[in-house]
Amino acid sequence: MSTDAAHPLEPWARDLLRCPVSGATLVDATGPDGEPLLVSTHPTEPLAYPVRDGIPVLLADEARPAPAR
Repeated sequence: MSTDAAHPLEPWARDLLRCPVSGATLVDATGPDGEPLLVSTHPTEPLAYPVRDGIPVLLADEARPAPAR
């Protein structure tokens, strides 16, 4: 699994990533404009984090409400 086909993230590293706000696991997603995101699996308040140049930006200030699925 990778965050971006051009910049794959090793599976073992990907499995270590967690939402910095809730601690929930993160799953790959795509934003409304086609941009790659990592979305927390928190059951009531999932947050989305951008992936820029293949690097997940896991900063609380960068978190946005996850897009509806």
